Amino acid sequence: MGCRDGGTPLTGHVPRSLERPWDGVRGTVARLLERLTNVPWGETMPAHPESEQLAATLRALKNRSGLSYEALAKRTDIGGSTLHRYCKGTSVPQDYGSVHRIGTVCGASPDELRSLHRLWALADTARLRENGEERKEEGREAGETADTVPVTDPAVGEPATPDPVPARRTHYPLLAAAAAAVLTLGISAWALSTEAASSANGQGGKDSSASPRADGRVLFSTACRSVVAMGQHDTCVREVQQLLHDKGADIGVDSDFGPQTLRRVTAFQVFAGLPPNGVVDDATKKALYSSSTVRMNVWSPEKVRQRIRAVFTEAPDKAVAIADCQSFLDPLHILPNTNGTRNWGLFQISDTRLRELGGTPRQALDPAWNIGAAERLWRKDRDFHDWRHCERAAGAAASPTQRP
Repeated sequence: MGCRDGGTPLTGHVPRSLERPWDGVRGTVARLLERLTNVPWGETMPAHPESEQLAATLRALKNRSGLSYEALAKRTDIGGSTLHRYCKGTSVPQDYGSVHRIGTVCGASPDELRSLHRLWALADTARLRENGEERKEEGREAGETADTVPVTDPAVGEPATPDPVPARRTHYPLLAAAAAAVLTLGISAWALSTEAASSANGQGGKDSSASPRADGRVLFSTACRSVVAMGQHDTCVREVQQLLHDKGADIGVDSDFGPQTLRRVTAFQVFAGLPPNGVVDDATKKALYSSSTVRMNVWSPEKVRQRIRAVFTEAPDKAVAIADCQSFLDPLHILPNTNGTRNWGLFQISDTRLRELGGTPRQALDPAWNIGAAERLWRKDRDFHDWRHCERAAGAAASPTQRP
């Protein structure tokens, strides 16, 4: 529970204070090409660009703080080798709490911590997607092998032919392929953005307003897929965001289906009594257009702080810090775990704890109920062990950052 012990797209960004010269598609390609002649044998490359972006931000924070890996490991209670992997992009933390501790100890500002959260969500989503694809591929290959390769014994008197020795895998072609893939994606992204820009200005490209619509509802037009989901960037996502915004949701209308849109879609589904799967299917589309009674207005951060302090009378400041670490004081904050469960609301109450408390996701998204439930959990032992990652982060935030 709390900062998740398990497992939100393409809207994250690195703060200007942390930007690196190679950020962006062209820089990524240039860096990959440069490494073609400069990579030691056996070095592991970041699994995907999202991991590299998170790693670059963590490296920049560490370098700015002046802390060594050893000093940072001691202050964050994270192993030195694990920190190296995080900062190289070869491993993604399974929970945001670890990232938050690193950022806090390195003196990250609130805006930088929010950017870190978005970048981690991007990398975590990419990791989960990649793991799922690998499992599918392994299952498919196993099935094909079983169907097409019969197992036979060597004929009597005939020596069995040894299996051919696998050729040594060459590192450079893999890097070249990665660079080519990134370049291809970059060109595609450039072409897509150019077309979108020209369409918006009426200078070429297909005008999205000309797409046929079903009774004026964009999401049911032929221009939109049957399911609008994470990773999309188009007019259909913009329509989803606008409909959520019209219902009072705090959401950017930027056509990017990223972590914030995922959270708001999931919250809307809870309020509308739909399965909270985070994708805009037909049922969700219909509800977005017809559920006039669903409102998604939430408490302001200041009101949240006041309520937490009023409820947690014995540890008001630490409780506020825990909630800020967990959800940025967003009552509709929802995060998925790698095991399929979710954490809900201000104090990110897990599905397991929610059942123990006799609550529902709808109740967990009510800030008053969520704060009261969190206080009940705290009162059992009068500590914040349910939020151990954020408890350490809150403790780190209270300590001055010193250089080794």
